[in-house]
Amino acid sequence: MDFSLTQQQLELQDAARKFARAELPDLARQLEKDDTPVPHDMVRRYGELGFLGINLPEQYGGMGLGHLEALLVLEEFAQISVAVAFPVFEALTGPVRTIEQFGTDALKAKILPEVISGEKIVAVAMSEPGAGTALTDLTTTAKVDGDTITLNGQKRWSSGAGHSDYYITYCRFDGIEGAKGVGAVLVEKEDDGVSFGKPEELMGFRGIPSADMFLDDVRVPHGNLIVGAGGFGKLMSAFGLERCGNATMGLGVAAAALEDALAYTQEREAFGKPIVDFQAVQMKLAEMAMQVDAARLLIWRAASNAMKPENGGLPTVYESSLAKCFSNEIVREVTQLGVQVMGGYGYSKEYPMEQRLRDGFAWGIAGGTTDVQKTNITAAMIGRRFNQRG
Repeated sequence: MDFSLTQQQLELQDAARKFARAELPDLARQLEKDDTPVPHDMVRRYGELGFLGINLPEQYGGMGLGHLEALLVLEEFAQISVAVAFPVFEALTGPVRTIEQFGTDALKAKILPEVISGEKIVAVAMSEPGAGTALTDLTTTAKVDGDTITLNGQKRWSSGAGHSDYYITYCRFDGIEGAKGVGAVLVEKEDDGVSFGKPEELMGFRGIPSADMFLDDVRVPHGNLIVGAGGFGKLMSAFGLERCGNATMGLGVAAAALEDALAYTQEREAFGKPIVDFQAVQMKLAEMAMQVDAARLLIWRAASNAMKPENGGLPTVYESSLAKCFSNEIVREVTQLGVQVMGGYGYSKEYPMEQRLRDGFAWGIAGGTTDVQKTNITAAMIGRRFNQRG
């Protein structure tokens, strides 16, 4: 067992770090101030530099590397802010992977090159006003009629809504109840019948648009079908990688909080010496470091083991849920400690620590709550799913 990175991985990590730290901090602060997403020209810059295709197939313009390489890049962007990292998250670990795993050859040939180049952005539309964690309660309908699929319904908490170009839309086919009726269809922003509600105002996540999405007799070609009725389990299997991406976003926030706290406590003086010389501060920094390193190792294990033949290129539910849940919880603790050791400066909007506290909290809600991850972990340990409806 080797815990060191290869030379190629180190070079990739270094390239991402240099770009992110040289070109993104000012943009990150502007996105936070204005609550606007990364501009399309910068997303294309990400694409030109290869950051949107790390673990996507070479035949579509990607680099064809592993998931660990993708997560190394994602963490470097997330250390600047979750807003500037979000296009990388969506491309390398988010909804694009559903197309890559289950889409037709024609759909992959159309969408993946556009994403890898930074020309287009893909989002997911899953949750609804009455269906979040209980996703199989969704009511958005899909009716197949020959070469056309017609969708009707409303989506909520769709990150990227109104800004992204494509939406992997979860829906219920032909009135089939329960999980057996759930599948997914690709919808384009400009399709007739697609509209969006007012942007959500959230505690954090500024720069990551979120809004309701309305589908009124939206007709798409049958070729936009990603997974039909009965494929709910397949769709959920792709979430192993998304969980690792979610965990890495939180890890990046926590790692940046630790870095800032280390720098501040060595510069800030009290009673004639740097405050890092006080044991109480040392305890807090050590706690932050232990949590950051432990989260990183859990994420790396899940990503590395995904590449084993028996896992089919996707992280297992057990390892990805462990990584996500742990990262979701420690980022809240680490950023809180960061605010505490920096005192008034940590609480001031002039500095990024308070933003990290707000952004960090969201990852334990997005992509499946920490409580859901714990039921996943226990189910994996005992070998059966739990019926929460009983």
